[in-house]
Amino acid sequence: MRGVVFDGTQVRVVDDLVVRDPGPGEVLVAIAAAGLCHSDLSVVDGTIPFPVPVVLGHEGAGVVEAVGAGVGHVAPGDHVALSTLANCGTCAECDRGRPTMCRQAIGRPGKPFTRGSTLLHQFAANSAFAERTVVKAVQAVRIPKDIPLESAALIGCGVLTGVGAVLNRARVDRGDSVVVIGTGGIGLNVLQGARLAGALRIVAVDANPAKEKVARQFGATDFLTSTDGVKDILPTGADHAFECVGRVELIRQAIDLLDRHGQAILLGVPPATAEASFLVSSLYLDKSVLGCRYGSSRPQRDIALYADLYRRGRLLLDELVTAVHPVEDFARARAEAEAGRVARAVLTF
Repeated sequence: MRGVVFDGTQVRVVDDLVVRDPGPGEVLVAIAAAGLCHSDLSVVDGTIPFPVPVVLGHEGAGVVEAVGAGVGHVAPGDHVALSTLANCGTCAECDRGRPTMCRQAIGRPGKPFTRGSTLLHQFAANSAFAERTVVKAVQAVRIPKDIPLESAALIGCGVLTGVGAVLNRARVDRGDSVVVIGTGGIGLNVLQGARLAGALRIVAVDANPAKEKVARQFGATDFLTSTDGVKDILPTGADHAFECVGRVELIRQAIDLLDRHGQAILLGVPPATAEASFLVSSLYLDKSVLGCRYGSSRPQRDIALYADLYRRGRLLLDELVTAVHPVEDFARARAEAEAGRVARAVLTF
């Protein structure tokens, strides 16, 4: 079968992948569509260290082909959106409703794929850039069959991360002010999360002025090409500032833009060894710097919620899909994503 493999040196679309059958508590999914997220590219450029060879992709949707023993919530033929969260469901963190903190879900990549005699790693417990993948049952969330799979694929990362960061981590409230630095796939979902939460002023910041139209479509009330003008719009600062790019100088700017009691939420992914600096005294007025893993999501709950919001016309998904390519055109999709020309390029099988 086809898939996108990174061997530590180059990325190739191959046609000789084999995936094993699902074991107990696992699901085999035929991938229909998968979004190309910058996290995939960050593995290739080394920003995210990951063992190789690896089958890339982590934002996918498809159709269940087979289930292992003990799986009852999905069945062959069901449409599912996939999460990257292979949490155990039984530890203290899972029991508290914080599956993103489950230690079974962090840093333990499996090897369900083979090419000849070589075992390949699974990226983010998912590897959606393959015709078929095996995931833990908890990662497969049934969705209505009337949702286009090209759109549904984006729920599993971009929407869970961006909207989840607003609703679950920052807990943006009605009337709050929000600044979003970076309006790529994650930033756009932060914008629509802020809109859903009832934020009164939502300021989008992106160096590319061509992104203003789509930023406003997703919920921005104001658009700037740098953070210099934020204080003109929000003289006392922002209640929440989301950094969605992954650059340390922008992290500093997000902190500096906060009002009293404000929160800076870090969603961008800088290199693993990157360090950011800020004035310690700037935090004394009850300001906070918050990390956020995967939107602090509970995928079985949140994916179903976002699917319902989409069907009711309140959550934008189709508008995120700005380019669709067959998997064989991965190089073109990658070039579009790296150039920032698209919110999300989607690969289809």
